Amino acid sequence: MEFARKELLFRDSYIVIEYNPADDWIYANWRGYNNYDTVTAGCERILECLEHYRVTKVLNDNSNLEGIWSGASKWVGQDWLPRMRQAGLLHFAWVYSPSTLGRLSTDKSIKHTTETDIVKTFETIEAAEDWLRLS
Repeated sequence: MEFARKELLFRDSYIVIEYNPADDWIYANWRGYNNYDTVTAGCERILECLEHYRVTKVLNDNSNLEGIWSGASKWVGQDWLPRMRQAGLLHFAWVYSPSTLGRLSTDKSIKHTTETDIVKTFETIEAAEDWLRLS
């Protein structure tokens, strides 16, 4: 089996962003502990990548994320997600963190947005990928 090569777009200690040409989506792999500054910086990078590649799908993977980042959840829901939609986002697959506090931060972001029709949460990356492929 041959694996499609992903294009590395951005890497830092808190996030790795790749373009998946086979599925035509942006993959964001959040890592470690995050705060308001890293969340907003990472989100802005994802938006830039979405605009550059003109994709309509994002796989937002929090499975390697630890701890709480809810200080940024209002900004994510009210500011960033609407701008993502405006940039062309149609499907945002959000993989939950194994951390209870991380999961609460995700849920809080979703409560703060009106863009709930484009966001779906998942327990596994495989389920998120399946949904994006069918979308």
